[in-house]
Amino acid sequence: MTLTEPSERQELRAAVAELAAKYGHEYYLGKARGGGHTSELWDEAGRLGYLGVSVPEAYGGGGAGIGELAAVCEEFCAAGTPMLLMVVSPAICATVIARFGTDEQKARWLPGFASGRVRMSFAITEPDAGSNAHRITTTARRDGGDWVLSGRKVFISGVDEADAVLVVARTSDARTGTLKPALFVVPTDSPGLEYRAIPMDLVSADKQFELLLDDVRLPGDALVGEEDAAIAQLFAGLNPERIMGASFSAGIARYALDKAVRYARDRSVFGAPIGSHQGLAHPLAEVKIELELARLMTQKAAAIYDSGDDAAAGEAANMAKYAGAEVAVRAVDQAVQVHGGNGLASEYGLGTMLAAVRVGRIAPVSREMILNYVAQHSLGLPKSY
Repeated sequence: MTLTEPSERQELRAAVAELAAKYGHEYYLGKARGGGHTSELWDEAGRLGYLGVSVPEAYGGGGAGIGELAAVCEEFCAAGTPMLLMVVSPAICATVIARFGTDEQKARWLPGFASGRVRMSFAITEPDAGSNAHRITTTARRDGGDWVLSGRKVFISGVDEADAVLVVARTSDARTGTLKPALFVVPTDSPGLEYRAIPMDLVSADKQFELLLDDVRLPGDALVGEEDAAIAQLFAGLNPERIMGASFSAGIARYALDKAVRYARDRSVFGAPIGSHQGLAHPLAEVKIELELARLMTQKAAAIYDSGDDAAAGEAANMAKYAGAEVAVRAVDQAVQVHGGNGLASEYGLGTMLAAVRVGRIAPVSREMILNYVAQHSLGLPKSY
């Protein structure tokens, strides 16, 4: 057992960090505030193979695991260029298709994931379901050899950039209260599919959308994997999502902590750098400790998932996501405090992150639901909901 990353992953981190630094946070904010997308960064990362590190080699990818993809995501965030679609497209969608897709589906989609040419959104959240996935009402019914999907999804990231959406529906005979999800690849130009931007107070290059499916007709091969085995397939995608979410948060925490430490070293008040005062030094040291613990838990979750143990990965991935979100919120808040009034000045690139890191406590699963999971499954306490 080793608690350090292999040299190959460390080299990958260094290469990704170099690319991200070439763009930087000002590039990202310019895109976010102007309503644009980080297309140039995404496309270059794809050409260099960074977005496809976990896609099987047979389809042009790097053949590595979710641990490598999470490292890529963390380095982009640590450079101030967070790309939320990384959590969705290569982590959830490519993983599900690689593990459960037909040969034809793999041949159609995986080479595009490997090169970054394909962007795919993931749609599970519904307005009336909340955290209760058993209340999903989007349905898929058979009509001859086709499938027909109807329903509504909300807070779906990056639909305007995506070639397709991996939609979680439930088959039409599963209205007994028992969840029987099925996964469908829905091209974004499908008749009957509409999406509308949700106005958000976040400054982000990744937009959120409401998705409307009005009798969207799909061919039979739009179903990914087996209709009756989709619950396992669903969580095979959600565990990587949690691991990537943890890395996303850890990267932002690193970005904020780095800026805070540099400012605390350079800013001098009352004849000494402000970082020499324990009132600022100790909180930053605490953030550093919590950050390294979160990163270690994320690496553990990725290692367990990559070993093929989906059940154990669920516990570790949830814990990692929780830890990452908590330290990101604290890191950004403390960085703003260290900067004083400058922490809210646009020049310093921190104010916009106050709301952004808060998302980590809500999505893709709330901190309360993670605590419920740990209480029930890790501690053996009675189910509370």
